[in-house]
Amino acid sequence: MPCGAAAWRPWKAASPPPKSMRIDRPASRRLSRRAALVGAGWCALSTLPLGAMGQSLPDLVARAKPSVVLVGTYRETDAPRFRFSGTGFVVGDGWTVVTNAHVLPDPSIPAEGRVVQVQAWRGERQWEARPARVLTVARERDLAVLRLEGGPALPALTLAEGPPPREGSELAFIGFPIGGALGFAHVTHRALLSSITGLVLPQSSGQGLSPRAVRALRDGPMDIFQLDATAYPGNSGGPVFDVASGQVVGVINMVLARGTRESALSQPTGITYALPVALLHPLLKDLPR
Repeated sequence: MPCGAAAWRPWKAASPPPKSMRIDRPASRRLSRRAALVGAGWCALSTLPLGAMGQSLPDLVARAKPSVVLVGTYRETDAPRFRFSGTGFVVGDGWTVVTNAHVLPDPSIPAEGRVVQVQAWRGERQWEARPARVLTVARERDLAVLRLEGGPALPALTLAEGPPPREGSELAFIGFPIGGALGFAHVTHRALLSSITGLVLPQSSGQGLSPRAVRALRDGPMDIFQLDATAYPGNSGGPVFDVASGQVVGVINMVLARGTRESALSQPTGITYALPVALLHPLLKDLPR
């Protein structure tokens, strides 16, 4: 029955029913109203986004995989020609790719003939090479935005807006841990948002701060996500999803936190961090045309 149609009407008969089966008019009206409300409720639920109805993680992964890409460099004389360096994901118009700045080649090192390249997933074990150019880089936030050149647009992920997820929220991230060593395949990790914490820990003196930490302090306070999960080399630049909404809430990043928050530690903790998408929105808004 289509939404908006009468969900239920009181039973009527040509002859009066037996006394034991009669329903008084007020009661029948109440039943009719309840049935109509139940029908309207189901109609409303059917028009809600999937995330609002309790989206499953397998559904989220299936939809996100075409949008999560390999990022690296390509040069004819390199072996292999494509050198993987990290993960990226597609946003906006389908030609815009977000990743970490440290995933890209160091511009101070000459590399004649080497270009940035993205590998897009086209189905089981099928990858399509897409040339890309760098639109903008924010080294202090370790974020970069690329532009695909040629070819069709790719499915884009939705970036969350508004306040960040609450601590304890169920998250997931997708990427390519260890890169080609284990074969290029999307790998999904569950995570809890353990803490929203400052990028730089307080120090009793400036001697415990690395140069990167000092620069971060000069740029002003900045919060990052601490995740109850383990990321590996190759996950950098990958999207972090709020499982409930299916939206991207962060970008996996290990380098920035280790050079600032953990700079005073003799051994890295192995904790996984992510940059909130609130740091990404200004970059996307001010992209060069």
